[in-house]
Amino acid sequence: MNNIFLITKREFLTQVKKKSFIILTILAPILLIAFGAVIGLMFKANESHSVIEVVDKSRLFSNQLKSSDQLKYVFVSAADEKSKIENLKDNESLDGILILPELKNDNFNDLQKNTRLIVNSKIGFDTKQKIVSDIIEIIKKEKIKQLGISESQLINLDKSFTLKTINVSENNKEDSDLAFGVKSGLSILLMYVTFMFIIIYGVRVMRSVLEEKNNRVVEIIISSVKPFELMMGKILGVTLVALTQFVVWITMSVIGALVLNTGFSSIQKNIPGGNEELTDKLDITQIATQVSHSLLELNFPLIIFVFIVFFLLGYIFYSSIYAAIGSAVDNETETQQFTLFAILPLMLGMYGSFSLMNNPDGPLGFWLSIIPFTSPVAMIARIPFGVPAWQIALSITLLLGTTIFMIFLAGKIYRVGILMYGNKATLKELWKWIKG
Repeated sequence: MNNIFLITKREFLTQVKKKSFIILTILAPILLIAFGAVIGLMFKANESHSVIEVVDKSRLFSNQLKSSDQLKYVFVSAADEKSKIENLKDNESLDGILILPELKNDNFNDLQKNTRLIVNSKIGFDTKQKIVSDIIEIIKKEKIKQLGISESQLINLDKSFTLKTINVSENNKEDSDLAFGVKSGLSILLMYVTFMFIIIYGVRVMRSVLEEKNNRVVEIIISSVKPFELMMGKILGVTLVALTQFVVWITMSVIGALVLNTGFSSIQKNIPGGNEELTDKLDITQIATQVSHSLLELNFPLIIFVFIVFFLLGYIFYSSIYAAIGSAVDNETETQQFTLFAILPLMLGMYGSFSLMNNPDGPLGFWLSIIPFTSPVAMIARIPFGVPAWQIALSITLLLGTTIFMIFLAGKIYRVGILMYGNKATLKELWKWIKG
């Protein structure tokens, strides 16, 4: 046991003392946010700003086609239609001319057939759809007016309906759409992080084992420690490295949420009567504040506990497989035929968990979060929505038992494979090592 502790300590300190680890741990969340901001700016920078001249022969659209930041309508006389079209090609400040024909006998079908958009360059799909949407909206209103419905009646007709949901299993707490969206986002984030880290750090264990095997360093090491102790030391050392990163990131996330939540409280106090309509019109910063407020209303102690436990057990479970693979082969090329067995169950759990958003308590969600091969990602995906305590306990018990069993099997393979050179391992060969 002392040898396992010493090897774990060595692996852990070797990793965390690297400048790359320190920089990545501190800057990764910031870089992730910055990356998202850059993507947003790229979409913003690529937004189209089109100017469209409109020839409205029907005199129906003149006061109703409204310009926006991305699309500007400029109405021109029908008498200038021909000259405008002729000069369009050389007019760099104009993107197109919209010809709306005369409306005869309220025949909107003919209006649609004869409406044309003449452009001098390629026009974006979004811009074209915006023009179509604006025209359809005006025609729709005109048809409704012809039915004798007033503007106020039309507004009342289109008024949205908000369904307030009260969850009796959560002390009659209101379950808003924002809260559900926050839970879904957190679910996907935690699940994806777990999936990626198990693979990344599992592969790191495999490569570490393979490197020491190829350098023949392992022959010296196992003269002082048992192969099983070496394997467990490596797995636990890298596990602590991953947990250290998680602790730092979780702390940063909680502090950020608390800061934003303080801002939310100040904003809310300045809104008379807690007016929901005004709250809905707040900018992006204030929306982020509301999201952080919803996050802090979740049962974070339970979420963090489940996240750490399932990540820890899931990582040890799959890292045992990766360590066994690293000991059984001689080069990284040969690892491909075995790593598929480790990746497929995780992928099944991750992609299957996307269906849990609509029904977290359904049979698929239950079995994916109970079966040990998929539970490390599936249970983490379910936990923001709330999971019965008995299911969490059952899943942990099964995963713990399976992890211990997997460590035992991996130890059998590692003990023999770590000293095997030039012998390509097969499934049949691995089975002999396990039985031996």
